[in-house]
Amino acid sequence: MPDLHATWLSHLRRQQQRWLDALPSLCAVCGRWPGPRICHDCHARWAGQKHRCHGCALPLPSLVSLCGSCLLQPPRLQRCISVLDYAYPWQDLITRYKFQADLGLARSLGRLMAGHPEVRELLRTCGPLLPMPTSSERVRERGFDHCLLLAHALSEQYDRPLPLLNGAVQRKHLERPQHASSREQRLRRLRDVFSLVPARRPLIEGQDIVLLDDVMTTGATLDALARCLLSAGAASVSAVVLARTP
Repeated sequence: MPDLHATWLSHLRRQQQRWLDALPSLCAVCGRWPGPRICHDCHARWAGQKHRCHGCALPLPSLVSLCGSCLLQPPRLQRCISVLDYAYPWQDLITRYKFQADLGLARSLGRLMAGHPEVRELLRTCGPLLPMPTSSERVRERGFDHCLLLAHALSEQYDRPLPLLNGAVQRKHLERPQHASSREQRLRRLRDVFSLVPARRPLIEGQDIVLLDDVMTTGATLDALARCLLSAGAASVSAVVLARTP
């Protein structure tokens, strides 16, 4: 028998989002008023789809599915999809969201992800969604978990909420930011940064898991998390990222 209480709350949340979406706002890119937080013209101009490597999401010529690096060293990720390039204007918006706590952007960025056809297809056929774990120190520093909020914003775009695996994996705190390190340095530092919460192992075993991250630079963090999940019995691990550095 369906959980009528949960169904009603889900319906209420979707209705609330429709009301919020109907409110006029200022475009975060061009400043146009009134309109959505990311206006239709800016979306059409700056969010065009690109053909990308299935393994690392770098742009590729059409009809080529894997880049040379992924052919030489196959990634642990079964599929990796990036919605945007980490470049103007998205670099500025992600910075405002992640480091300046402009939390209203989460819903607009989640909508961008949900509107990507490859993301929709992957989420239609996958198991649970696991937002990139954030260390407790980083959450206290920022005041929020940016990947978890983005995962909720993405989930809200669908008729049924996506199953989330938040809290299944713990992450050690690294003092030095990852973006300041080379890929080789990242791989060394990330060797034991992720650990599975033992009680959550049954939620991992046999599942086709999709990771969600905001920015992918070298793929080292996603690779380390995929290794942790596959060693815990996941059937496969794919990833959806908001933006990929060129």
